[in-house]
Amino acid sequence: MLKTQLLLQRLDEIGKSLERKGGVLLLLGVGSVGVEIDRMDEYSDLDFFVIVKPEQKSRYIDRLDWLEEVHPLAYSFKNSDVGYKVLFEDGIYGEYAVFEERELENASYPEGRVVWKDPSYRNTGITKPSNPIPSLKKDSLDFPLNEALTNLYVGLGRYARGERLSAMRFIQGYAIDRILSVLHLLEQEVEYFPDPFGVERRLEKRYPRFAEIIGEMLQGYNHVPESALRILNFIEEVYPVNPRLSDEIRQLVNITCRYKQRGEPYHQ
Repeated sequence: MLKTQLLLQRLDEIGKSLERKGGVLLLLGVGSVGVEIDRMDEYSDLDFFVIVKPEQKSRYIDRLDWLEEVHPLAYSFKNSDVGYKVLFEDGIYGEYAVFEERELENASYPEGRVVWKDPSYRNTGITKPSNPIPSLKKDSLDFPLNEALTNLYVGLGRYARGERLSAMRFIQGYAIDRILSVLHLLEQEVEYFPDPFGVERRLEKRYPRFAEIIGEMLQGYNHVPESALRILNFIEEVYPVNPRLSDEIRQLVNITCRYKQRGEPYHQ
């Protein structure tokens, strides 16, 4: 059986198990097993919400028999107060959360697909959140790109004193995140299942031109100054960078590259 078929079958079986156990109103599939089912592939996993009747929440969090009876679990990890990450013996991985209906009344969450529901349950509007998920995308270049520039400056200073891991995070993490938040303003986005929780998701399909060059900005732990320089060059191509700040960043790149070659930090 194809992995995609097995995923959908497993979710259907979970719905039947919940029905047998009782106390459940709804099983919602989210992500690639939800309304975005067209993007499901062999690397997808099970993401779902279990909506329970009042006073039933702890039963479905504290006891995993409703999953074990579907297929044995090889691993389970309670990653929050409301849910688990699990791995079934056959390699199916899943993440889920358990809620009472009232907890979702003013919550922000991804739209779900009804996999199973109690026949008496009528609130079909619960599949869509009443409060939209706040967008990670910004509507102006000014704040994010200036933040990215200062991330480069601070990161290179830390690299110079020998704090290479922190430097890598500032430059190849924080600065890149700032750029991603405005990438839709710099390149026409290809509509391909954007994720409200992570602008980096499916970037290679959504922003193919940027995907061709991002590797030069993410050269890893041993090439932090080189990555910073490439990021600076990119920002200068799309935004009027303050000349003095640009010169200071380049000077730090040159300093850190020299001391990197000698294998010593700039400051002890």
